[in-house]
Amino acid sequence: MIKYFKGRISQGFVAIYSGRMILRIAGSLLGIFLPIFLYEIFGFELKYVIYYYLINYILYPLIIGWGAQYLNKIGLRRSLQINLFFGALFYVCFYFLDKIVVNTWLDPQVTDKVIILLILSLIVNTLWRTLYWTPLHTDIAKFTSKTNRGKQLSVMEATTVLLGAIMPLIAGWVISQYSYDVLFFIAILVYLFALMPFLHLPRTRERFGWSYLETWKEFFSKERRRVVLAYMGDGAEGVVGIVIWPIFMFELLNGNYVEVGLLSSLIVLATMMLQLIVGRFTDSGGKRRMLHIGSILYAIGWIVKIFIITAFQIFIASTYHSLVRIFSRTPFDALTYEKAADQGHFVDEFTVIHEIAISLGRVVMLLLVLLLIPFFSMQWTFLIAAMASLLMNFLTDEEAIEKSRV
Repeated sequence: MIKYFKGRISQGFVAIYSGRMILRIAGSLLGIFLPIFLYEIFGFELKYVIYYYLINYILYPLIIGWGAQYLNKIGLRRSLQINLFFGALFYVCFYFLDKIVVNTWLDPQVTDKVIILLILSLIVNTLWRTLYWTPLHTDIAKFTSKTNRGKQLSVMEATTVLLGAIMPLIAGWVISQYSYDVLFFIAILVYLFALMPFLHLPRTRERFGWSYLETWKEFFSKERRRVVLAYMGDGAEGVVGIVIWPIFMFELLNGNYVEVGLLSSLIVLATMMLQLIVGRFTDSGGKRRMLHIGSILYAIGWIVKIFIITAFQIFIASTYHSLVRIFSRTPFDALTYEKAADQGHFVDEFTVIHEIAISLGRVVMLLLVLLLIPFFSMQWTFLIAAMASLLMNFLTDEEAIEKSRV
């Protein structure tokens, strides 16, 4: 693996990679099953699941401007360490949710407790996201090198894919043999274990220099419009994969947890090695062309998913989608961190703009889904996801990138 990189890799990247991948284990265990869990406790009403995620994605951009200023006091390294306890507490909320829910949250005997836990989970998750994503993206931009950035990001993505191939199968088996609360308990332990590599993160001296109002002024500025649209498209497309796709699979497979986990594992396993190859190509140039082609192929994948009616078709369409996603995701992420690194000491300000855009893109998409689901089946939201994914090409606009510099 060392020969895969040119020269030495930094201690900071090793620490951020190790901590990130431990957190990915917990995330991969619950990734496809968390929206399914909410879908079940909400009495199989998709709109309530969307309301939950919608509130989550509205809260985050509203407080990140203040949160980034607070990071000046505690530092990026300490922020990543503290956030682990909020992440674990988020899963604690769901652990107790599973304990008290008998049938659905509409049961009068459990309604109040469920609502309190859901509200607490939203608050905790917002604090976790505020303390995690800005420091994480800032440190990745700092600790990845220009000559190895595509390969370093590909190693992270390939490991994520590997975990995504194993963890859903384990999670599906745990739920079917035991219950959700056992899965949440495992995730809590794994999450806290990530503290060990984060203790070895080098200190980075970055200060967020904007006020709350200035942050929003910069976000809506004309110079940043195309870059913001690119990240909003990324968020809009991504939230369909986070919320709608797992529930669609769950419904199509008649609620079989093991089949959902197994199918998810087979799909992502088919993509791991290609990710490393793409990373090498990304560093050799051609990021923008790769993103253009990859985003078109990826959009086609969403359109194909509209017509899925069998488990075999899920596997074929999703394998294709995962493969072509690499050709858009890898250059998109490499360009993002490349431009963030180019900001110098304003890398955290650029990252906050990125985070706000991602969340607002998700908000817009979920609002559109709410409008559509009374009239169309849920898979027709994949068409909007296809269109949103094409917005990612705005990131290749050199003039817009230059204007967006702080």
